[in-house]
Amino acid sequence: MLRETEAILADLISFPTVSSDSNLDMMAWMANWLEHHGAKVELFADASGAKANMFATIGPDVPGGVVLSGHSDVVPVTDQVWHSNPFHLTERDDLLLGRGACDMKGFIAAAVAMADPLSKASLKRPVHLCFTYDEEVGCMGARALLPELERRGYAPRMAIVGEPTDMKIIEGHKGCCEYTCRFHGLEGHGSAPARGVNAVEYAVRYVTRLMTLAEQLKARVPANSRFDPPWTTVNVGRLHGGVAHNVIPGFAEVDWEMRPVQSGDAHFVKDALEAYVETELLPAMRKVNPEARIETQVIGEVAGLEPMSDNAARDLVAQLTGDDACGVVPFSTEGGLFQEMGMSVVICGPGSIAQAHKPDEFVSRQQLSQCLTMLEGIGRSVAA
Repeated sequence: MLRETEAILADLISFPTVSSDSNLDMMAWMANWLEHHGAKVELFADASGAKANMFATIGPDVPGGVVLSGHSDVVPVTDQVWHSNPFHLTERDDLLLGRGACDMKGFIAAAVAMADPLSKASLKRPVHLCFTYDEEVGCMGARALLPELERRGYAPRMAIVGEPTDMKIIEGHKGCCEYTCRFHGLEGHGSAPARGVNAVEYAVRYVTRLMTLAEQLKARVPANSRFDPPWTTVNVGRLHGGVAHNVIPGFAEVDWEMRPVQSGDAHFVKDALEAYVETELLPAMRKVNPEARIETQVIGEVAGLEPMSDNAARDLVAQLTGDDACGVVPFSTEGGLFQEMGMSVVICGPGSIAQAHKPDEFVSRQQLSQCLTMLEGIGRSVAA
């Protein structure tokens, strides 16, 4: 099984499914493989038709199954120094290198390899393979797919999200909310700043307010928070605006994100910013230019995965791996979306997050083997 998984991984890595590009070739390859091995495969295209989600089912069409979840997209390799072709699987000291090897085509390859033995087993409940697009840029694929699955009546009991955790059990993570805020002012000559509306100036005031809120979030730490850091964090990733020293910039743009530990923190920040924009920034801008405006684009708002005392997925994976230690992480996954759909959810997959997004990304054969052992156990659990 391990050798077949490695062969599948080699094929998956050869598809350069960077989030900005299409994933259709990879999805078509997996659909053909899975259908050949007895799965029922459904593809859900995005609005552009250039990307698709996949939901494949092995076993009976009944509620209570298990979802094996992974995202097909990978981050770019631009400006990274690799010691091998990032889109060709390379072996080195029992490690398998390539873009997406651990994040997260290693887990996907193991799940796909399980199609044949699962289709030959007498499953009483289904195993669903859920592979999405654009997780790396806001979980866009999962956010589009899961409501569609609910409309079609799918009701799995649990989900295992195979993000790289060194095969350790993760039962909780922060949410991830990403925004782009655009400031439209009024250009003018730098010698007369009062005659223009300096979009960069107002963007800086906005960021300053955001940083004040970031400090206030530290006082809102929930009791017994297990996250590191334990509070909701805010990060300003980019501020862009202006064309020259002597020109009043008429446009500026701010990219920022928030990682909530609780949903109330997200509302706290957004409400405070909205009030600041409406009562202070916009009135000041429109004194000079009545057409001035501030627009906020929601790039993605992904729910956190809340640790639950009753979690069947966690308990099953602990039994199969022999490790009942459970942790939480600050990075986000699609797990919170599955939890919102009513499933018990756990994050557990081969590879380390320390390798994700880096040059010479790898997954070890040992952890791929451990993952296959876990998936074989999941197969037995739905056949019992």
